[in-house]
Amino acid sequence: MDFGFTEEQLIIQESFRNFCEKELSREYVRWMDEHVDFPPDELWQKFVDLGMFWGGIPVEYGGQGMAQVDGMIAFEQICKRSMSVALALGVTMGFGVRFIGELGTKEQKEKYLPLIGQGKFKTCMALTEPGGGTDILGAIKTTAEEKSDRWVISGQKVFITGAHVADSLITVCRTEKDKSRSRSLSTIMVPRETKGVTIGRIPKISCHHCDSVEIFYEDVEVPKENLLGTRGNAFYEIMTVLNPERIGVAMMGVGIIAAIYELSFKYVQERQAFGGPISRFQILQNYLADMCINLENARNITYKSAWLCDNGKPYHLEATMAKLVAAEGARHAATFGAEIFGGYGVCDEYPVSMFVRDAYQIQFSPISNEMSRNMLMQFQGLPKSWP
Repeated sequence: MDFGFTEEQLIIQESFRNFCEKELSREYVRWMDEHVDFPPDELWQKFVDLGMFWGGIPVEYGGQGMAQVDGMIAFEQICKRSMSVALALGVTMGFGVRFIGELGTKEQKEKYLPLIGQGKFKTCMALTEPGGGTDILGAIKTTAEEKSDRWVISGQKVFITGAHVADSLITVCRTEKDKSRSRSLSTIMVPRETKGVTIGRIPKISCHHCDSVEIFYEDVEVPKENLLGTRGNAFYEIMTVLNPERIGVAMMGVGIIAAIYELSFKYVQERQAFGGPISRFQILQNYLADMCINLENARNITYKSAWLCDNGKPYHLEATMAKLVAAEGARHAATFGAEIFGGYGVCDEYPVSMFVRDAYQIQFSPISNEMSRNMLMQFQGLPKSWP
């Protein structure tokens, strides 16, 4: 059993570490968190120049066909610097590339995948609705009616990351009236500038430089060929996106733990109290030890999930575990990292406060920790614990 990275993977790790240290400095990330709701165009272009968006695109469409493990090695370095930037990149790389690359027609792939690689086409996944997130089958009320050569969409989505800048809103709608709920959903690409689409901001404490917004669809008309995948089969098709999403969100948790641990470890050696550095205090060493353990556990199971994905093995169980372990590890690091910093732990002067706020967004997204536990036991054969 080999837990090491290959030489190529070490090069990826080093190149992205150097890039993030330069382009995602603590000062610049703090500026973004205070002034923008999405990473600026000049930063986006730097990721384009780095080849970031070509990574997961299949080779036949100009991409690198990068494996999930390789992508996570690069992604970890970004997550350690800014969860907002990781989210902004992820909604196009994770949702756009996977939806179009796995469900799109040949024409859709040829048109959109190269544009994503060039950084000229942003996407989001418009799934969650006010009635619920995890309850996909029961909560989705947004409808798409077929009328001659077009779909007419009406409804509302909420907490949709990056929709306010996306070129295409990849929208899950109810299209079938007379079929079972699991056979009634379809995925449709909706250009954001289409008449009848309205975006509303949702102020939040976390991830300030990557907004999550609400979308209103009022008789929005799009061509029939904007359908992605098979009509009525979206519930099953989107699982090919949701399981990898959990790996990506788990890596965000890994990044938060790592960032808070590194900042706290340095701080306890610098901060003087009661005649010496606070690093000598037993309770603070215990806090740091738990962070270190949580980081190792979260990182290991996240990479294991990515490895299973790359090798064509079932990974839904491990991906769900990874999200849970990383999210709870991030919350632990947030709670005790803030305590280590004392009053400075909630002050914008120190970068730890941003990670403390951001940690709470992944406790319920893309799936709550409680629901993760229920699903894990369902995967193990226990009765389904929800309606």
